[in-house]
Amino acid sequence: MTIFAYCRVSTLDQDTEIQEVALSKAYPDAVIRTEKASATTTDGREVLELLLEMIGEDDKLVVWKLDRLARNMNDLTNMVQTIEDKGASLEILDQKIDTSTASGKAFLQMLGVFAEFETNLRKERQMAGIAKAKAEGKYRGKQAVIDTEKVRELKSGGMGATAIARELGIGRASVYRILGG
Repeated sequence: MTIFAYCRVSTLDQDTEIQEVALSKAYPDAVIRTEKASATTTDGREVLELLLEMIGEDDKLVVWKLDRLARNMNDLTNMVQTIEDKGASLEILDQKIDTSTASGKAFLQMLGVFAEFETNLRKERQMAGIAKAKAEGKYRGKQAVIDTEKVRELKSGGMGATAIARELGIGRASVYRILGG
């Protein structure tokens, strides 16, 4: 039996040390792999994909907390099914959930539903805040990063779209869009 431990953080300025320490303490001989990627999707999470490919009969994938693995029920269900199809199990260390038991499977499914619910509530609150700010005239959306006047000025000075794009560090399509074609 091999224990695979998976640590994940979302951004480059975060680190996995707390997770690694907890997982090493629980499973000193575990194969620990880390990744810096968002959990909103499984796309682009090569380390997790590799672990799911490597895991086999009687092995175990251990994560520190559920949100380190998945943030929606569909991804969680698919991962658990992949692990179970290979005769392995999943353990969520912090919540003491182990899918090798019936109660562990049930509890994991309930937690997954609540994790997805929390994500959806956060999105609703964000959208409500944006709607309120728009109604109060405080929301301006993403601010333009291209100086449209500078584009027009360079064009009137005889520069072509490619040269303008290169000069300003923007895409040629952006230049064409600003110049109207």
